[in-house]
Amino acid sequence: MNTRINTVLLVDDDPDLLRLLSMRLQSVGYTVQTTASGEEALTKIAITRPHAVITDLRMPGMDGLTLFDRIHNQHPTLPVIVLTAHGTIPDAVQATQRGVFGYLTKPVEARELLSLLARALSLSPEESATESTRDASWCAEIVTANPSMETLLAEAKLVADSNASVLIQGESGTGKELLAKAIHLASPRATHPFVAINCAAIPEQLLESELFGHARGAFTGAVSAHKGLFQIASGGTVLLDEIGDMPLALQSKLLRVLQDQEIRPIGSTQSVRVDVRIISATHQVLEQAVAENQFREDLYYRLNVVSLNMPPLRDRREDIPLLAHHFLKTLHEKHRHSVNGFTPEAMEALIAYEWPGNVRHLFNTVEQCCVLCTAPLIPASLVIRALREKPVEILTYSEAKQHFEREYLIQLLKLTNGQITEAARLAGRNRTEFYRLLQRNHLTPAMFKNNE
Repeated sequence: MNTRINTVLLVDDDPDLLRLLSMRLQSVGYTVQTTASGEEALTKIAITRPHAVITDLRMPGMDGLTLFDRIHNQHPTLPVIVLTAHGTIPDAVQATQRGVFGYLTKPVEARELLSLLARALSLSPEESATESTRDASWCAEIVTANPSMETLLAEAKLVADSNASVLIQGESGTGKELLAKAIHLASPRATHPFVAINCAAIPEQLLESELFGHARGAFTGAVSAHKGLFQIASGGTVLLDEIGDMPLALQSKLLRVLQDQEIRPIGSTQSVRVDVRIISATHQVLEQAVAENQFREDLYYRLNVVSLNMPPLRDRREDIPLLAHHFLKTLHEKHRHSVNGFTPEAMEALIAYEWPGNVRHLFNTVEQCCVLCTAPLIPASLVIRALREKPVEILTYSEAKQHFEREYLIQLLKLTNGQITEAARLAGRNRTEFYRLLQRNHLTPAMFKNNE
């Protein structure tokens, strides 16, 4: 018996088989969604991600392998099981080699299906994404209800158990440091220090000393020995934020540290053994930096053992209300303002904005609104002021259509100097229809005569 409420997506163009498989899975406690095509399946996954997918191999339009490729590109840990007729077994075997979790031949044996599905779910982080990630303290600072973020957290939880170097990529303000800290807290190193350093914020001549330390008298002003962050974080984790801005000369020294697990403080003749896990973060495309000889290729591969990508806030808009209210609670403790929430119009403005500065930008906006607000609810005017955006007038479909039609007719009449025959020809309408359109929009040809 399935003890968890797992959702399984069934994809098959045979309605009878969909009904039969649905009954079998529902009878043992699964929640089942069904679709008749790969295209519809991708839409469902984008809205609500299932815990597993069972798809037919041969379907009209998008076949099962193409569907798997599309799923695997977006959700690499989501298990996919392929159903195949005897004649397509070689294709199914090839699919397994490409990453499909498994395949079953038709007619499908219920016991075999349930056994394979249970094994797929037990090995997939998708199953635990809503259980072990969202309820655990290790990622409590990451507020999300976004499927891509839930998958990212599930992958981060898996990575945390290892000692592999992690490269976190994403735009500025997406929360890369929060994710790095969460990985540290979920790891066996959680009881040891987590130390973060921004490689772009420290002058080049001081960065080496901050990382590796220096001996007394190593340079002017070094009146005492100084431990670097690698020593301070012994047994724990070091986050090298904005690693793409690290000078090339220092990159070679960092590479040696990763290879030898030893550092040598500036001015010292003795090496010091260090035991730290390296997590790097950057908003840059390091592959391009490598191609332009701005970043060492060997260091890139050392740091990029596991790559995690933080999505921008504009791609996780369902998180905006959650984050905005979360920030309000945080700011209430900071500023002691009695702001309880946002008006519907204010929240619509927040959700519609593109957020070039991502989550950090959202926090700053909410803080400004909170400080300036004198009412229980933050109005749209304060949000618009904080965003420095002009209010966007949202028209109904009929209003937008009428607006476009009027502007279109005006442009035609300007172009033809009010010549109805020529304007009607360009519009692909006869003169009678064209006059009717002008009348509906309160326009006359005389308005545009001799309008050079």
